[in-house]
Amino acid sequence: MLDTVNGLPVHPLVVHAVVVMLPLAVLGTVLVALSPRLRARYAGINALVALVGTVLCPVATSSGEALEHRVGDPGVHAELGDQLLWFSIPMTLFAIAMWWLQRRVRPERTAVRGLGLIAVVAVVASVAAGVQVYRVGDSGAKAVWADQMTASAKS
Repeated sequence: MLDTVNGLPVHPLVVHAVVVMLPLAVLGTVLVALSPRLRARYAGINALVALVGTVLCPVATSSGEALEHRVGDPGVHAELGDQLLWFSIPMTLFAIAMWWLQRRVRPERTAVRGLGLIAVVAVVASVAAGVQVYRVGDSGAKAVWADQMTASAKS
């Protein structure tokens, strides 16, 4: 796994992609689940965004482990980061399922029993993924900035 690119650690570079993609997928999945009109237009792109964000999770984790060897243990951030993949996978699978099912629904049928159930579970999975993204990001920011903020407050 790449440790650095042009002298910069890979982890913050990849993490920023995850921090953009997964929250977009969370918002998109909720909107696609709640609106048949939005589902028809955006379910495919939303599934793709969710998939890319999910695929980047192990890259972020692996590059984070490489960074950990350079700067030290980030504490709870590493544990939460390891868990993020298990929150993003269900959201992604439900986003893909909604896209796949909506392609099979005839325009005159706005509600399908299976799609409705998947939409409800997709919202729950998305909210859980969004909360976990927040927890990982918050713990990462604290791991990076806590000492510097404390030092500047004492000055």
